[in-house]
Amino acid sequence: MPDGGSGVGWVRWFAAGLGLALVLSGCDPASGGHRHTVLSSAPARSAGPPSGSSASVPARPAAGSPSGGAASATPGGTAAAPPAGARTVTVLGSGDVLVHPALWQQAAADARAGGGSGYDFGPIFAGVAPITRAVDLATCELETPLAPPQGPFAGWPDFDAPPQVLTALTGAGYDTCTTASNHTLDQGYAGVRRTLDELDAAGLQHTGSARSADEAARPLIRTTGNGVRIAQLAYAFGFNGHSVPAAQPWLANTIDVPAILAAAHRARQAGADIVVLSMHWGLEYHHDPSAEQAALAEELLASPDVDLILGAHAHVVQPFQRLHGKWVVYCMGNQISRHEVPTTDSREGVMPRVTFTEVAPHHFVAGRVEAIPTLMEIAPRLRLVALRPAIADPQTSDTARAGYRAALARITGHLNSLGARQDGLIIS
Repeated sequence: MPDGGSGVGWVRWFAAGLGLALVLSGCDPASGGHRHTVLSSAPARSAGPPSGSSASVPARPAAGSPSGGAASATPGGTAAAPPAGARTVTVLGSGDVLVHPALWQQAAADARAGGGSGYDFGPIFAGVAPITRAVDLATCELETPLAPPQGPFAGWPDFDAPPQVLTALTGAGYDTCTTASNHTLDQGYAGVRRTLDELDAAGLQHTGSARSADEAARPLIRTTGNGVRIAQLAYAFGFNGHSVPAAQPWLANTIDVPAILAAAHRARQAGADIVVLSMHWGLEYHHDPSAEQAALAEELLASPDVDLILGAHAHVVQPFQRLHGKWVVYCMGNQISRHEVPTTDSREGVMPRVTFTEVAPHHFVAGRVEAIPTLMEIAPRLRLVALRPAIADPQTSDTARAGYRAALARITGHLNSLGARQDGLIIS
């Protein structure tokens, strides 16, 4: 960012009619990439200014204004270079971490194979770790509550999963996890508290559920190495018949548009440059977003306080769509899972990788938007596969490569069913 007179510089830049670059140099995991150091703005869940104080946050252009949405790409998919000194930051999302019994059985087998004991989920995530480590903020959707380390563990319908999965998540480069899902209350208040305590112990920040009203009121904001402040919010449509206790309304976040927009605005007031919203919504095993999802996305992205929506719950891949110059990923599918009766659809997932660029002081828009398709391999071992690297790997067998190509084609079709590729989506 230029020093004094930067405001004039931005005006001249826009007056010249230059577009924001949609193609920025992304991290190439195969070549090592690089990752900014992520700095926590406060211990555990970062808070903004103390209650009653005001943060000095530059005004953001309204949605739909010349600088309120992403610039259009040229027909060739390229655009003008960003202004000198513009900061960029890359956010990566991923689908449900859905810890079924077969997954912890695989983790136990992997621990034994390594000469140890207990549960080692690291080998399951190894195929995507180069990707998740090479971004500024990697976030997961933790679908299941966590049990004590020694168990007992439980699968569907009321999950209680091994907390050892968190060691693998941190090892793979994840920074945060959202905890608002239809299973959040499977184990009641004790399960929520235990899950968040385990996340804290693992060094993973979190949002979507809380142990107290004070915790629920504090926005989760992380500061990247170049000073960009990213807030995260998470909400779920409901809790499988479990009710949020009347005396603990802060225990888990339920989808409510006014509440979401108010929280997003509070995050802005607390200094957030970018607000990422995770939504646990939609109809299970449906590739098309529901009418409710579409209406919610339209309303939420119309707000200048919401920059990106990452969807989960359907357990299958749903499309990306650009609305109001911003993006919604209706459902990322599953990240890791092993349903009792696995289907091809429920094994497929996508990791959105969105590069935000600063187009005015403290105002960022999504430039390069990528979808990284994944597949949960179930034989001979449970492994999460990043499809394009696996297809390119010379050690991949011809049979496996053919299966991976078929999965990539299916996922690409789902991602593009609302025309996302024409709007600049890249399948990576």
